Amino acid sequence: MSIQQGKRVLEIEARAIAALVDRLDERFAKAVELLHGCTGKVVVSGMGKSGLIGQKIAATMASTGTPAFFVHPADGIHGDLGMLARQDALLVISNSGETEEVLKLLPFMERFSIPIIALTGKVHSTLAKNSDVVLDVSVSEEACPLGLAPTSSTTAALAMGDALAIALLQKRGFKEDDFALFHPGGALGRMLLLKVQDLMHQGDAIPRVSAQASALAAVREMTSKKLGMTTVVDAKGHLTGVITDGDLRRFLEKGSSLAKAKAKDLGGKSPRTIQADALAAKALQTMEQFSITSLVVVNDRNRLAGVIHLHDLLKSGVA
Repeated sequence: MSIQQGKRVLEIEARAIAALVDRLDERFAKAVELLHGCTGKVVVSGMGKSGLIGQKIAATMASTGTPAFFVHPADGIHGDLGMLARQDALLVISNSGETEEVLKLLPFMERFSIPIIALTGKVHSTLAKNSDVVLDVSVSEEACPLGLAPTSSTTAALAMGDALAIALLQKRGFKEDDFALFHPGGALGRMLLLKVQDLMHQGDAIPRVSAQASALAAVREMTSKKLGMTTVVDAKGHLTGVITDGDLRRFLEKGSSLAKAKAKDLGGKSPRTIQADALAAKALQTMEQFSITSLVVVNDRNRLAGVIHLHDLLKSGVA
């Protein structure tokens, strides 16, 4: 029974979000333009569950390039409206559009000519009539079988807030590097901030031999640098190949002799490479895609710059 109830809730809320798609029209575009043109901050407000949704929307906007913060309407009418300025915009959430604390904000907004975008389920409500843009987030039914607890309605409001935030992100030309600046901590920050150059082995720590070096010299280099591989370079430092532990095993399985072989005879001639300014997360993605444990780092002219190993990514917390 509980599984069926869970499925029912998800199906109702999914339909509530799907119904929003056909409602996105010039009003949504106007809301995005208004928020994008705001020279101050986007202030988000709402009571109860709508307020919790508003806090999430404000946080999403703030982390994706739109300066935003949440003001509780009850606190607002008791002094916190001082946080708003004429150049700000208000995004307010009220399913009924008649929430008393929300309506008490309206005179202040009108006095200071602060534009209002309303997310409401009642497009003819008092809030809607006093807003510059009204986004219809009404739902046909709440997932609550009693029709009392806000469920589908808050889900719809949250989805509409996300749609606004992402539309603003794209309009601002917000990039991965910008996102990383707002998320410096934790695993997400490491994935977005750490570059290959921050983790790679470089200088004397790079395993390297010349193409004409003996196979035994290549084995010694691999052993001493402890990365399970060595790069092969020409006289000008250009990468010509890579020798891995697997290459050595395959060479010996053929019955070939290391004593007479050269480094150029052992490894692959087209190794996977990456540039130093690439994200470390990109290096991890490439390693996973091709089932390898190291990447050679080269510059624009294919000159050897370093080596990054899977262990480096694991130690940094990227992997």
